[in-house]
Amino acid sequence: MTTASSAVPRARSPRAGRSWLVVRWRLLPWWLRITVVYTLSRVLTTALMSGFARIQTANSFTVQHPSYLSFASIWDGAWYRVIAASGYPSTLPIDAAGHVTENAWAFMPAYPFMVRALMTVTGASFEFVAVGVSLLAGWGAALVFRRLMGRFLDPARATFATVLFCVAPVSVVFQVAYAEAMGLLLLLVALLLLVQRRYWAMLPVVLLLGITRPTGLAFALLMGLFVVVGVLRPAWLRMPERLTVRTAVAPAIVAVVSGLVGLAWPAIAWAATGVPRAYTDTELAWRSSYIGWGDLVPFTPWVQGFGWWFHQPAGTILLVVVLVGFVAVVFQPAARRIGLELRLWGVAYLVYLLAVFFPQSSTWRILLPIAPLLGVVALPRSRVYRVAMVVLAVVLQWTWLYFCWWVDGYDWTPP
Repeated sequence: MTTASSAVPRARSPRAGRSWLVVRWRLLPWWLRITVVYTLSRVLTTALMSGFARIQTANSFTVQHPSYLSFASIWDGAWYRVIAASGYPSTLPIDAAGHVTENAWAFMPAYPFMVRALMTVTGASFEFVAVGVSLLAGWGAALVFRRLMGRFLDPARATFATVLFCVAPVSVVFQVAYAEAMGLLLLLVALLLLVQRRYWAMLPVVLLLGITRPTGLAFALLMGLFVVVGVLRPAWLRMPERLTVRTAVAPAIVAVVSGLVGLAWPAIAWAATGVPRAYTDTELAWRSSYIGWGDLVPFTPWVQGFGWWFHQPAGTILLVVVLVGFVAVVFQPAARRIGLELRLWGVAYLVYLLAVFFPQSSTWRILLPIAPLLGVVALPRSRVYRVAMVVLAVVLQWTWLYFCWWVDGYDWTPP
């Protein structure tokens, strides 16, 4: 005979429900989990972007209250539209004082030419294709990022690092008409191939990367450092033996090719315009509103930039603190878990930026290629810490949109 107590089904505890969901989540293939994370993060960012679009007033890029695609194609997207429509100018624009002004030569061709080709094939608009390419490239970048993190971290940490990657403050660029998503996908593929020691397979990736975003010289420096460490301290790279003349040939060739492709775009701009410094003068035009006109002197822009933003000597002191802090994070004992290759990339890219880049409002976007260092941020296992980091990333994403993307009158903070 069944008793009353046994006849009544027991309520399922919330903890049991959560456990069931966790088990089901973990049973999903890793690529499907990352796809879900990426999709949800893009839905969140779309909501944030749409909120700003609803209050956007008419400006030089859009009408009042633009559509999402129109709002996602402003700033550099306007330059990529020009390139996709008419290519690059053969004559540089000059102001009354004889200075080269802002023009399309500051932007590399792989992304806008791909967009143009897809527009021709599909008949779709620039906005639709440009944003679509970025969205798909960002998805690919998230999948490759998880693979890369999985080479060094356990699955839970590798997945959390990818969550941070998807909700990062500047992850907006995964769904706007910018070349960053495509460039980041190629960079992560190149880094994964380096970790796998597939040097020859890196060559086409490095070639395409060098004409998508200006990272060729930085990647050449990474490969140079890799060869040096492989010869002197192979154990730091988990190599069973030192690189020899024979085994160092392939990575050395990758370094040379990357360096050459990094110099190719300035040479092409020179050949097309007849102006030897066409590319560098064009890049200098963007910083003229901050510090005026002047020549590019390597390793001075950051001193000038921090001086402009914070005045001297506070600017130089703060710059030293930032650089020391970066080195401390990259070379702390815990950071060894993500592999020396990824840390060397962070150093190589920072050295490149210190040499040529002037820090201004687009700095946060320009720092996106050091995303593999998120593996260090993902190391703590505390749930409170992880939730706090995701919430902080989303808050900073809104902050970045407010200060950089949204056009508020005369806006001098381009993203």
